[in-house]
Amino acid sequence: MKKSILFILLLMALCISAQNIYRTQILKSNIKTLQIGIKGEKFLLPIIELNGSDMLQISFDEMSHEMRSFGYKVIHCNSDWTASNLMTSEYLSGFTTANITDYTLSVNTTFLYTHYNFFLPNDDIKFKISGNYAVVIYEDNNVEKTIARACFSVVEPRVNINATVRGNTDTELNGRLQQLDFDVALKGYTVRDPNTELKIVVRQNNRIDNQVSGIQPTFLGGTKLSFVNNKQLIFEGGNEYRRFDISSVYAASVGVAEIRYKQPHYEAFLQPDKFQKSKTYMQNFDVNGKFLINYQEGYENADSEADYMLVHFTLPTQQPFFDGQLYLGGEFNYNLLNETSRLKYDGNAGMYFQTLLLKQGGYNYQYWFVPKGSTKASVEKVDGSYWEARNEYTIYVYHRGWGERYDKLIGVKQVE
Repeated sequence: MKKSILFILLLMALCISAQNIYRTQILKSNIKTLQIGIKGEKFLLPIIELNGSDMLQISFDEMSHEMRSFGYKVIHCNSDWTASNLMTSEYLSGFTTANITDYTLSVNTTFLYTHYNFFLPNDDIKFKISGNYAVVIYEDNNVEKTIARACFSVVEPRVNINATVRGNTDTELNGRLQQLDFDVALKGYTVRDPNTELKIVVRQNNRIDNQVSGIQPTFLGGTKLSFVNNKQLIFEGGNEYRRFDISSVYAASVGVAEIRYKQPHYEAFLQPDKFQKSKTYMQNFDVNGKFLINYQEGYENADSEADYMLVHFTLPTQQPFFDGQLYLGGEFNYNLLNETSRLKYDGNAGMYFQTLLLKQGGYNYQYWFVPKGSTKASVEKVDGSYWEARNEYTIYVYHRGWGERYDKLIGVKQVE
């Protein structure tokens, strides 16, 4: 009996912990195409400089033409994306919440939707400090009715980061893995104990499942910290992302076998995918998992003129994987491993399949395999893995000095 109670308490603690970690994600089924990025830039990560000129643009679609009341609040987070203990007045200037007043009804679309849009910082809300932030979007002035969350970072550049990616690792030479090495130059910035005050986080293609944290420097040399030949920083090279383009309803473009109007909506049938069995890396252009909304026949604004399509993915294989689950990986699902991205297996047809409702545009995706008992995905099982593959690594350097109450983001570096 005691063991059962302890198990329940542990499970509850894990659930609470998971709920307190902020991720960019949609929480209601009537919300689609949540996007957060830099205004005027298509593919940059949502990272802006403290007191800089860049603005964040956050947008999403609600799948109706009914006017709804949406608002948002901004939360400061620790390096692990849990909420910090700061009061809002310590990290924000102006108001703590705001209403979303910029919206546009979809025009000539088979799926009706309303596009909502807002920017940060703005006249009402400005950032006082650096670090991680989450925007919580809610309905009817009720924070309990959260519909989505969007995460971003504000950096105050205080250190220099130099990084390289190579195929020569402690495990193998120019095979299936990549080694990330980097140095952090403090440039006179005071850090008394780098081992305890600095927190380093590394992401590959903005993925969460295989991100690395808790890294210690391999060498401390006065004003420079070196992270070289660190086994924690060996990543699966993977492969270039697959891609498809559904920008037009009249012609099947890259990766699309057929676009069909099946009243009352359009459906896109992608080319059946194949397992990558070649031992030779084949270079292919991709944008490391990102997507772009686009409508070729539009006149003014793809955000409100692009339609939604039912997009059909298929991966023929005679037998399913019995030792794990298969997912679709990419920014279209915010790199989350959940039911939206999990593929199902049809034994009669001999294939994995999934159908997603996606807005017109261009998309990147991969097939991610997650072994039983693991939360980390592997690309190699379907798409192969090559040291030559182009991946985007992002290095975040956080600092919390002795007696300080939050994690400052003092450096960010991206390298391919």
